Amino acid sequence: MRLLALLAVVALAVTGCSASDPARPGVLSAGIREPATLLPADVTDQAGRLVTGALWTPLADYDAATGKVTPRAAESIESTDRVRWTVKLRPAKFHDGTPVTAQSYVDTWKAIAGEQWASSAVLTKLLRAREITAPTPDTITLVLDRPSGQVPAVLSAPGLVPLPASVLASHDWAGFAKAPVGNGPYRLEGPWRPGSGGTLKRVGSGKAEEIDLRVGDPAAQYDAVKAGTLDIATEVPGEKHDAMHTDFGDDHHATWALPRAGYLAFPVTNPRFADPTVRHGFALGIDRGALEAGPLAHQVDPAKALLPPADAPGERSGTCRPCSFDAAAGKALLQQASFPGGATVYFAPSTEAWTRTLVVGLHKSLDVSVTAQPAPGAADGPSTLDVSLATASPYELLSLLASASGYTDEVFRQNLALADAAATPEEAGELYRLAENQLLRDLPVAPLWSGHGHAVWSSRAHDVTTTPFTGPVLAGIGLS
Repeated sequence: MRLLALLAVVALAVTGCSASDPARPGVLSAGIREPATLLPADVTDQAGRLVTGALWTPLADYDAATGKVTPRAAESIESTDRVRWTVKLRPAKFHDGTPVTAQSYVDTWKAIAGEQWASSAVLTKLLRAREITAPTPDTITLVLDRPSGQVPAVLSAPGLVPLPASVLASHDWAGFAKAPVGNGPYRLEGPWRPGSGGTLKRVGSGKAEEIDLRVGDPAAQYDAVKAGTLDIATEVPGEKHDAMHTDFGDDHHATWALPRAGYLAFPVTNPRFADPTVRHGFALGIDRGALEAGPLAHQVDPAKALLPPADAPGERSGTCRPCSFDAAAGKALLQQASFPGGATVYFAPSTEAWTRTLVVGLHKSLDVSVTAQPAPGAADGPSTLDVSLATASPYELLSLLASASGYTDEVFRQNLALADAAATPEEAGELYRLAENQLLRDLPVAPLWSGHGHAVWSSRAHDVTTTPFTGPVLAGIGLS
């Protein structure tokens, strides 16, 4: 018995929590997965965004639905001609005590573009500035290669936050990712502990004095919140999806849209898929509910529109026709187009599981031979896409989808350019809708699903809010 007791103590020391651990005043405990990286410009996963969202403050927040810009690290982002933009910064310091200046952003953005991190396309393909300078310590000036009203949305990207001069000089990106230094409301106490987590200390406007981030299995974290030994679990596994509604009630769980979506892209230059009728036939033959409940494990919603909720301007209602499952209509469209039958759907490693379920469903619903294969260098058939967005601007996703399918319609291109140049969010939203509707009509890509996140929290935590890019806003969570 004495040996068993000793083993239990050791086990609790390894896991870092137990049912008898008292909640510490002012300390929020949060369960997360292991982040892929804590280098903000290279983050694409939910856990990484959650942590870097507490360590850094972006220039602004941007609401895709309304076009509203809320300045954060920036005091203002303004332009009189939409070509020359001026960003005024609020006074701020990095966690190492050095000042955050306009040059910090200029040098960071130069590094991002040069290192080809995940956010590099935000600068090279979306912002497209001919010149970025820091005329004064609190002023960034950008001169674009064309008029663009999307600059506030682009600069709100969480990957464009500044890095301190020390790492910009050393280029020790791997070392910095283990012990990141940001400009946000919390700093990391000591280096990140892979497989275990880290401790965030409040240095700004956060509510909790300290945040204890614990890396672990989402199912175990869910049970820990239910038992009262963890304040919040930031991911809910599929098997707990239905239970969370009764286990936690409406005011202790949340679901939010993620900047992530899945598509089936058709090679429109391939004669077998050049007819939109064929593409619509395939789209109607897809049982999106089977993907959501099967390999995607309730972590997504079946698509109702081309743009996912995290990226869509304006309110949406209803389901687009190509987003519907109608096997009989899909089969009829293929017969109408005299589709010869047989198709290979190509996948990347990240999409293999749900692609195989997709092709089995297509084979059954359309009564044609459909197989799945890893994507070669140049695919000659449809391909599945798992898109993770870096910004809330529809321009990023619409241009990406057109490029992935080889769609080059001139009217579509003009509408995208006009939306980018639009003077107001309302005007841009209308033009993005036109571009989206054209893609739904010609269907070079079929929308399949949009990602969403889940969180559950104990009665001790309150004021939990979420955003598409950070998930639960850790700095805003209060404790009883």
